[in-house]
Amino acid sequence: MFTAAASSSAGKWRTAFLSLRDEISTTPQPPVPRLLQDLIFSHSHSLLSAVSLLPPHELTSDSLFLLDLVSKADGPDWIPVSLHTCQLIHDVCARVLVQPNSSSWPLLLHSFACVLEFLLRQPMPSPSSAAYSSRIEPVIQCFETLRRLAALYHRNSSHPENIHLVKFLLRIIPFLHHDLVASYGCSNQDSTGKKLLSLWDAMALAFDMFGGAFSVSGSFFPKDVCQSTLEVLRKVMDVLASKGQLVEDRSMWRFYSCLLDCVHVVLTNIKCPVSDHVSSFIAAMRMFFCFGLSGPPPFSHSDVVHKDKHLDVKLSPLVSGVSKNAEKTPYRPPHLRKRDDSNSKLPVSCDWRRLSSHDSDVVSSDSDFSDNEGSFRDSYGAQSSKVRIAAIVCIQDLCQADSKSFTTQWMALVPTNDVLKPRKFEATLMTCLLFDPHLKVRIASASALSTMMDGPSSIFLQVAEYKESSKHGSFMPLSNSLGLILMQLHTGILHLIQRDNNGRLLTQLFKFLLLLISSTPYSRMPGDLLPKVIMSLHARIKEGFPFKNDKTGLLVAAIGCLAAAFSTFPPQMKVQNMLLDETSAGFDGCERKSGVIFTLFRFAEQYSDAPTCVEALQVLRAMALNYPTIVSSCWERVSVLVYKLLQFAVVEDPATTWKASVKEPVGYIGEKILAAAIKVLDGCLRAISGFKGTEELQFDRIMDTPFTSDCLRSIRISSAPSYGLENPESGQEPLVQAGCYQWSEAIRKHIVLVLHNGSAVVRSTVVTCFAGITSSVFVSLSQQERDFVTSSIINAALHDKSPSVRSAACRAIGVVSCFPGTSLSVGIFEKFILAVEANTRDPLNAVRVTSSWALANVCEALRYRVNDRSYEGSNTTSQVADSLIECALRLTEDGDKVKANAVRALGSISKYVKLRCKTSNHEVLPSVKVDSSWLERTVQAFLSCVTTGNVKVQWNVCHALSNLFSNETVKLQDMDWAPSVFSILLLLLRDASNFKIRIQAAAALAVPVTPLAYGRSFPDVVKGVWHTLQNLNSDRETTPTNFKYKKWLENQLTSTMLHLLSLVSSGRCEALTDFLLKKASFLEEWLRGLCVTLKEEDNASGPSSSTSTSGEKQKKELISRAIRSLASSLEAGHIPEVALKLQELDSNVN
Repeated sequence: MFTAAASSSAGKWRTAFLSLRDEISTTPQPPVPRLLQDLIFSHSHSLLSAVSLLPPHELTSDSLFLLDLVSKADGPDWIPVSLHTCQLIHDVCARVLVQPNSSSWPLLLHSFACVLEFLLRQPMPSPSSAAYSSRIEPVIQCFETLRRLAALYHRNSSHPENIHLVKFLLRIIPFLHHDLVASYGCSNQDSTGKKLLSLWDAMALAFDMFGGAFSVSGSFFPKDVCQSTLEVLRKVMDVLASKGQLVEDRSMWRFYSCLLDCVHVVLTNIKCPVSDHVSSFIAAMRMFFCFGLSGPPPFSHSDVVHKDKHLDVKLSPLVSGVSKNAEKTPYRPPHLRKRDDSNSKLPVSCDWRRLSSHDSDVVSSDSDFSDNEGSFRDSYGAQSSKVRIAAIVCIQDLCQADSKSFTTQWMALVPTNDVLKPRKFEATLMTCLLFDPHLKVRIASASALSTMMDGPSSIFLQVAEYKESSKHGSFMPLSNSLGLILMQLHTGILHLIQRDNNGRLLTQLFKFLLLLISSTPYSRMPGDLLPKVIMSLHARIKEGFPFKNDKTGLLVAAIGCLAAAFSTFPPQMKVQNMLLDETSAGFDGCERKSGVIFTLFRFAEQYSDAPTCVEALQVLRAMALNYPTIVSSCWERVSVLVYKLLQFAVVEDPATTWKASVKEPVGYIGEKILAAAIKVLDGCLRAISGFKGTEELQFDRIMDTPFTSDCLRSIRISSAPSYGLENPESGQEPLVQAGCYQWSEAIRKHIVLVLHNGSAVVRSTVVTCFAGITSSVFVSLSQQERDFVTSSIINAALHDKSPSVRSAACRAIGVVSCFPGTSLSVGIFEKFILAVEANTRDPLNAVRVTSSWALANVCEALRYRVNDRSYEGSNTTSQVADSLIECALRLTEDGDKVKANAVRALGSISKYVKLRCKTSNHEVLPSVKVDSSWLERTVQAFLSCVTTGNVKVQWNVCHALSNLFSNETVKLQDMDWAPSVFSILLLLLRDASNFKIRIQAAAALAVPVTPLAYGRSFPDVVKGVWHTLQNLNSDRETTPTNFKYKKWLENQLTSTMLHLLSLVSSGRCEALTDFLLKKASFLEEWLRGLCVTLKEEDNASGPSSSTSTSGEKQKKELISRAIRSLASSLEAGHIPEVALKLQELDSNVN
């Protein structure tokens, strides 16, 4: 019986659709709407009963046929047919899921799109009327059907089908835009209180499908589809922002959740620019900061959260959280439930302005709806908090997608005043962080602020400047606005850190504070801001953290923020004074045990708690490097601390030889403690001995001309202490003596303990200490201690198996080799060369970079030793030079970092090496002499490096050529390669994008002292420098990085041009004479302008400035020489009138 009934039901379906196909094919064709009504829709209930009995392929084929037939709808008669079709397909798919394939899926979407477009083109009834439900119902039915079918493709990761689905949605949603505007804020209940179908339910389904497709196939979407998706989302956001206030009800909550989830998924998966949409998204997202905080909206009892029979939106984990039962509430642990019994719980709907930042015990945990206690009010509070979280996450996504455009929105997201005052109608991220009653919202806010503070924003914030003003006009410079923002961020974050005890939130707060400290230009902020940060952190560290499982992590994070505060550059005077006040009282008295330095020493001594110990040691090192004046007062405590840590970690196994002297390695934690302790020792030694970086041998004085001396910039060495805040009471001599004593103690007491440690990290850290010694301290050490230093770094460079140790040893060799020659013997220096040369062949690039840097220093230092008496009679000097040249030439074929150092080494050798005389039987030139064959190879290496090297390599080539030009034994006029070299320099001078390269090229062109040295290139050099000088101000491609060097470049070009003009009278040739005759009036005007500028500087400096007077005399001498030479050339060229003007100008100069 059952089989017969089932066969009868299936037969009805087949009969209906066969009859429909037959009738459609007849001529003349009967009206299709009537056919559909008679054959299909009038028997829909019986047809639906057969759905589960039909094969899926047959069911799919018939459904597609029906949809395709109705998609050609045209006219009022088709309206009910289209509605019935959407209903029927929806009901069919609710019973049995049809299975379209990859070829029928686009057809299905196209047919659905045509049907919905036809229906949505009809006049729109009032959104609050029952008729409007008839307009929206087919849209919801269609979206629900497609969402069920699309779930198959999401599971199978079918990217083309997902792309077709998104294109369908992009086709339909614009038809609903007018509905969005008209329906926003309208009630979804009729006059009898019956709930109507809402447009927002349909939109929730649409954005749920959007998010699902992009989460699976986001990276496969074409760029045009991504851009169209962003446009659709932006227009919806614009509708929300245009209303000025969010509507809060149940259907709107579902819509907001799906919309924000969709925005999150799209922003994290697309690969197209979002800069055009950032402002619109931010304006709408800000409105969600207060969503749900005024309490749940009025509702009827039947509107309690439940699974709607018309809508089944599956939300993502980001915003999901709709309760399945209205009586369920956010989870509350037992200890909070007991508190509720004795104290009435603060409801979420209370005025949020009364909530303090530490009322975090009313928030839900991860299992928000796991108990049966509570009320609808609590459920809505948890749901609305998830919407706020979703909006904040979207803001974070925007920042990560386009951080550059996002910087323009800082004023909208962060307050410029009154950060501790709640602002319900102008909420910011700081408002959410400080006052939101739900912990997860506050954590999300902190995370978003951290993302904003990271990356390009740290550079963007360097222009910030705080200026106190009693009145603020309509315009405020960006720098002032950023200064106010940074002040409010500091105020809010320090307020929270001092008062909040939740471990998860504090972790995010410390992360944000670390980025905030690193990004704030404290030198442009109030002087007490950084001390306030330090004292607030210190107070919180002393107070401790209540929960044991969070204690270590939070303590490490807090101390890490202290390290960032003490590392800020430039150092702050008030911080130094604060530290000096503590150190001046000593560390023995109980009254000073509350100081920050004492606290750091206390934590550094707790080696059983390795993370805290390491972090405290890092703060002490940062303090020593940035505030070196306090080190002498703390040295005894530092020495004891480091010695204690080193003794604890050293294993009691005696060492034998160097190669076999590695003791049993300590554990990873012990290794980190040892390395951190040695770095503290290193920092203190550098600070107390006055280390300021490698003691360069002043080979850059070529560029120190009267016109460029004012532009020379000091270079900050990251490993050198900051001496900008000197203590006026301490003199230089006691500092040197103290440095010598400290180094001697460190060598005897500390370094010898761990120099042969089994850990390569520890050994490299110890050897790095030798790179911080100064020449004054080195000379003051005993001979035994000096031998210990040199032998240690030589042995490490030659014999240690660890690349990091050999690299550190090479750096130390590069430093020590620059010391005065009297402190190093010939044998030691030659061993330095042998060790460096051996490491330039290392397969590891990091070792070759450091060894090549040491090679360049050795080559420069060698010229100060070749005339030393200790070298007299040495037959190896020239051999050493030959080996250095070969080594450097080999390294010019390495990577850019190695190549730059190799070029610098060749440049140093090129300056002092002498070519062997080929015309006599005996050598007439003292010093190092080599064959001339190296010269051509060196020049070819320079030219090759210009074309293949990076900016630093090109700069070093220009500097090396400067050195080569200054070698008296190199006759440039006789060299075939000289024109090519001058052409390369002129090309760099004209076209190099980096101004520092152009400056060095101009300096190199001014080195030859006679026109003969320029050879036949002299006219080209004069023309090239003049044209570059004339076109400098018309260069519109000056980048911000180059802008600060523009004045320096102009001064160097002026100096070079004056030098060249001073030579034109003795270097006459037809090409040069023609050029000077054509440019005579321009040159005369330019020289006159220089004289006027010089006179203005003279008047501004006044007669009392002896330094400026000396520089001005040299400038006058250069200008006068150029004027006289040019006048002589023009007079010989038969332009006596211009020559006469120049002579008059010369008399005025003097």
